[in-house]
Parts: sequence; C-alpha cells; structure tokens
Amino acid sequence: MTTKTMIKQTISVAAVKAISDRYDEPEWLRQARLAAWENFVAMPWPTYKEETWRRTRLTGFHLEDFELPQTEVATFDDRQHLPEDLREALDKIDSAGALILQDGQVVYYEFDDSLARKGVIFTDIRSAIRTHEELIKVHLAALTPADENKFAALHYALWINGAFLFMPKHLTVDKPFQVLVLQSAGVANFHHTLLVGEENSEAVIVEDFIGSRQGMSDSVSEVFTKQAARMHYLRLQNLDESAWNFSTQRASAGRDALYRQLQASWGSKLSKVWIDLELEEPGGHGELLGLYFPQDHQHIDHHTNQNHRVPRCTSDLLFKGALDDHARSVYQGLIRVWPGAQKTDAYQKNDNLILSDHARADSIPGLEIEADDVRCTHGATSAKVPEEYIFYLMARGLSRRTAVRMIVQGFFEEVLNRVPVPGVRDKLEAEIAHRVGIE
Repeated sequence: MTTKTMIKQTISVAAVKAISDRYDEPEWLRQARLAAWENFVAMPWPTYKEETWRRTRLTGFHLEDFELPQTEVATFDDRQHLPEDLREALDKIDSAGALILQDGQVVYYEFDDSLARKGVIFTDIRSAIRTHEELIKVHLAALTPADENKFAALHYALWINGAFLFMPKHLTVDKPFQVLVLQSAGVANFHHTLLVGEENSEAVIVEDFIGSRQGMSDSVSEVFTKQAARMHYLRLQNLDESAWNFSTQRASAGRDALYRQLQASWGSKLSKVWIDLELEEPGGHGELLGLYFPQDHQHIDHHTNQNHRVPRCTSDLLFKGALDDHARSVYQGLIRVWPGAQKTDAYQKNDNLILSDHARADSIPGLEIEADDVRCTHGATSAKVPEEYIFYLMARGLSRRTAVRMIVQGFFEEVLNRVPVPGVRDKLEAEIAHRVGIE
C-alpha cells in the first residue's frame, strides 16, 4: 500500500497551472486547460431565464465552498486488501478489468493481460497520456467541447484523471469493465470518461460514482462508437445526498453502430445532467435508458438530446423515475431530425411514479423535425400509485410497505429488463428496495 499527496488548491487559474505543472503535461494539454478556464470565466452563471435552467436553481451553491483534492490517498496492489465495501462492489461483477479512482488518484487497478496483448487499452487517462498520447490527443474534447456549458468549461480546466477504454477493430469482450469513482468530503472532483470503440468491436463498461458529504462532482464523458461497433455504457450515480452533481455526456454512433447507455441517478442534493446522442452515419442506433428515485429534498434534472443528423438512423429513449417526500425531478428531452435525415425512427418516453403528496415531476419531451419521411413519437406520464392497487396486494397478506415495493419494482422493470449486466441489475434492484424501506 502506498500514498500520494494531492494538490492543495482552491478553484482558480493558479490551480489550473498547478495541475499542469504537477503532471508535467504536454504543451497542447496545458494550453487546452488555460483556454477552458478562459471560457469558464467568460460564461455567465446560469439563471432561471434560460430554458434549460428554468426549473433548476443553484440556490446555496458556491464554488468557493469546495477545494481541489489535498489529502493522502491509499493505494492497493491486491484486491483482498481493499476496504470491505470496495471489495464487495467489485466482486458483484465478473469483470475483464477494474479501476478505482479517488479524487483523481488511482487506488486500485487490475486488467486481463491477454486483452492487452490483443490491443485493448483499459487504464486511467493520466497513464494513457504517458503511453498513448496521440490517442488521447485525438479524442479528448473532440466530442464534448470545452465550451459546451459553464460546468464543462470548468471541468476541462481542472480535471485530474478519469477512465480510458480503447477497443481495437473486430474484437468483442464479453465481460464488462468496471470503474469506481470515489471522492472525499468537501472536494470538487472532475472525472473524465473517454471510451473508444473501433470498427466492429463490442464492450460493456460500468462506472459507479460514489461520494462523501458536501462535495461536488463535475464530470464529462465522451463515447466514440465507430462503424458497426457496439458500446454499452452503464453509469450509476450514488453520491451522498449533500453533494452537488453536474455531468455533461455525449456519445456518437457511426455507420451501423449500436450505442446503449443507462443513467441511474440515486444520489446527490442536486443533479444537472446533459446527455447527447449524436447519430452521425446511416444505420446507427442509440438507446438511452434512465432510472431515478429522489427522496427527501433531492432534485434530479436530466436534459437529453437525440440528434439525427443523417438518414436511416434509429433511437430509443426510456427514462423512468419514482419520487417520494419533497423530491423533485425534471426531464427535458428533444428529438431533433436535421434536414435530409430521412427514414429516421425515434422514440422518447418519460414516466414518473409519484409516491408523496409533496413530490413533483416536470416532464418536457419535444420534437424538432426538419425532414418529411420520418417516424418520431414521444410521451410523458406522471401519476400516483392508486390506492386500490395497494389494497389488492394487502388483501393477499402483504404489508403496505411490501405492496408499494412490488409496485415500484414493477414500474422500473421495463428498464431493468434491458440492463445487460446481471450484477448491475441486482444492485439497482437492491437500491430500489432500500428506498422503499425494505432491505
């Protein structure tokens, strides 16, 4: 076991330069950081006057409340020496590789050597810069630009590390790759995910965000799914309910490619998540799945875009949420069909189950169609659990709590059935059971 001392800096341009100096970064990356910081400073803070922020306020959020990582982080060479909760998390999935990062530092890493010999690269981005700089240079910020929004700009200025997966042509890996992203109390964590699937490759990656109290997570993910590739990205967010979460995610699907993403949002005080799917070549298919279950005063906001830029592409979106106590959710989604994108087939659906008189779900699906030979549909529902459903189950000997759990579980089943990793599905079902009060 070894330890590393982190940078002790508040969020500032000095911190941007200190990070670059600490890691002796190449000049192209240093300049990209400084440009991102200039973008961040130039962009105004979002206000309720903007459509994407109309229903989500940053009341109580102050950037100066957070520091960049500064504590020593323990690292482990043997899975058996990991803390029990981390070891159990890894053991739930039979993986081809595992990576644990805390505050941007590698805590634990394992990878199947036979896959490395076939050309698979699975590591942290910091290591990949040293060993595969050109790959990182070509793909970093190529899909999700640094000026995408204010939080993306801040991310690109201050990110320290992240997860990198490169799948070579014509290779399928049956077992998933697993990443745990941890952060310390009061820390601003800027995790970057970079996934590249070359022609006719297939991989599954599971990323689990776990955070301590009073922190901030500002992440960016970029997923390149090239011709006939199949990429499955399962992203689980279970930060502490005092944390702030901002995430900008974008994936592209090439010719005849398949991209599938699951976004599970359980934790955080407030989450603002942008998810963009770019269908850039004919025959591409994208599938966006979402689960969320806010409680107490949690606020979960998802904003999705299904961008059909070329003909003969399909996309399917299904987001489902249950809300309890005084929780609030916002879903705003857009299917956009660009001029000339004929034969588009796109679907978008958001369903909400209201479990309290005080919970609220806002759902705003939308279409923007500039082609005339398409099939695009969307819909949204919000409803309470009918008392007669609960009575029916209780009349057969179930407690009220168990009856509600079964109804909620059945509500989420449509999404759960499409999760390709059994260990992830088990984890999601356990979290749902926990949230309705059954361990």
